[in-house]
Amino acid sequence: MIDAQISIEAINDKRGRARFVDLGRDFASRVEHSVPQLRSERIELVSPQKNPFFEHAQAQFFIAHRAGKEVGRISAHIDELALEMRPEQGFGPGSGMFGYFDAEDEAVAQALLDKAEEWLKDQGMTRVLGPISMAMWEEPGLLTKGQDHAPMIMMGHHPAHYRSWIADAGYSPAKTLYTYDLDISKAFPPIVQRIVKSGERNARINVRPVNKKRWDEEVEAILSILNDAWSDNWGFVPFTPHEVEHAGKQLKPVIHEELNMIGEVDGRPVAFMLTFPDLNEPLADIKGKLLPFGWFKMLRWLRNPKGAGMRVPLMGVLKEFQNSRLASQLAFMMISEIRKQAHEKFGSVRGEVGWVLEDNQGMVAIADAIGSSINREYVIFEKALT
Repeated sequence: MIDAQISIEAINDKRGRARFVDLGRDFASRVEHSVPQLRSERIELVSPQKNPFFEHAQAQFFIAHRAGKEVGRISAHIDELALEMRPEQGFGPGSGMFGYFDAEDEAVAQALLDKAEEWLKDQGMTRVLGPISMAMWEEPGLLTKGQDHAPMIMMGHHPAHYRSWIADAGYSPAKTLYTYDLDISKAFPPIVQRIVKSGERNARINVRPVNKKRWDEEVEAILSILNDAWSDNWGFVPFTPHEVEHAGKQLKPVIHEELNMIGEVDGRPVAFMLTFPDLNEPLADIKGKLLPFGWFKMLRWLRNPKGAGMRVPLMGVLKEFQNSRLASQLAFMMISEIRKQAHEKFGSVRGEVGWVLEDNQGMVAIADAIGSSINREYVIFEKALT
């Protein structure tokens, strides 16, 4: 049933995008265990002038109003690179997306979804997936399990009732993403230790920390491996050269060399594993505000994140080595060294791996082998546009 009191405003300017971000921060503050994110960073993500995602994408932002009050928001966006992917990989021709979804109640949710779908249909789209805010590499999926604890860095956090509102609007699950929780104070099981030792005896293999003195080269190598390793995965969209450069600048402040590994075979980089200390811990302390003293606290924490939780957001092995003994040796050598460094140098006791596609058998097997367990689930929904 349509609520005549609800109106939807299209956002098209800098001031409107700031309001869009502030509304999202307000909604997040009402959700238990949510962590306030940096306002400036959130504004950059939705700004065409600052986020290289917009070099191959277009988006429309909407804010819902009722009785003079802002009561919800949503984005509708189209990634031209996603349209070029094979349909069996999740996107493909005619596939648009919605994201940044927040609503006061189900009537607002329905009005926002209707508006996003209308905009996508006007652009020629025949299918919508979401929530994806905004690229698959940012915050994909709706949290459907794990509301009982705070998210780690770069993971979304949503109230449980959003799932039924999206389902009631005609959406069905397209893919589930997992994150895995791990006690990194404990050594890995004997079978993993045996694989690591076998890799260490292999003269062709070398696992080394990243070198921040050659950071631009390292980033280029890592994301080149990523584009190859993930190219057949569901939801894959390649990084562009500008996105590689941008990602390098964004990530450098949170990189500790000993927590990020590159695996080499015969001297050639063929694998990588990234690990970030959980930036959400200081963000919660400063309530997402850098001024007046947040900058100092954040920089001090970044230099030495003692006791921090650690998240492995990305890893990959070139396709030519996947499903080989070398690949398993490289993967377990990297994660074993990172676990050791995180615990011994930084005193960390908790790690998180993900997100991982539900049907990524290789990564699920690794997560099981190291004794981790699923702690959060995210669902990407889909709907045909008729």
